[in-house]
Amino acid sequence: MQKNNAQNVTTGKPKIGGAVFRAPLGTPLPTDATTELNEKFINQGYISDDGLTNANSPESDKIKAWGGDTVHTYQTEKPDTFKFKLIEAENVEVLKTVYGDDNVTGTLDTGITVKANSKKNQYYAWVAETILNGNVIKRIVIPSAKITELEEIVYADEDALGYGVTIEAAPDEEGNTHYEYLKKGVSA
Repeated sequence: MQKNNAQNVTTGKPKIGGAVFRAPLGTPLPTDATTELNEKFINQGYISDDGLTNANSPESDKIKAWGGDTVHTYQTEKPDTFKFKLIEAENVEVLKTVYGDDNVTGTLDTGITVKANSKKNQYYAWVAETILNGNVIKRIVIPSAKITELEEIVYADEDALGYGVTIEAAPDEEGNTHYEYLKKGVSA
């Protein structure tokens, strides 16, 4: 029997050089914690200090018999969502992530144009990379997800301008919505 081990308790920090990446669907996905990401994965810049939140909890309903006894519980859905706030508000790639690749043109030097409209959000491949205690890297690979929520955008003196997004993962050909890979002793 394995005993409790305080060394297995950890926190997560963003990987130096980027923590959240986005790429077009069909981009080759990593299948471990350390393989170099395909060049099509675009760094999404700094994420707010709220970090990355993953909600992956099943929702269920009940069938009750006459008289009130619960006789069966069944799963109705199991959404797999990731929530984070992109705070590089002047980063063209971040704006493309939020508003759509076709809705953002230009550079800061030439001038950026952003078009907000009701075009449907597209699915992308996503990767999130975190460094755990003991120099362990944890890579989360989401084969297909799209932005399903965008928080209110706040322009205020005391807050970084940013885009709080929720992405919802769709199942891949094997029925998996995301993969997690961990490896010890990896350079941060």
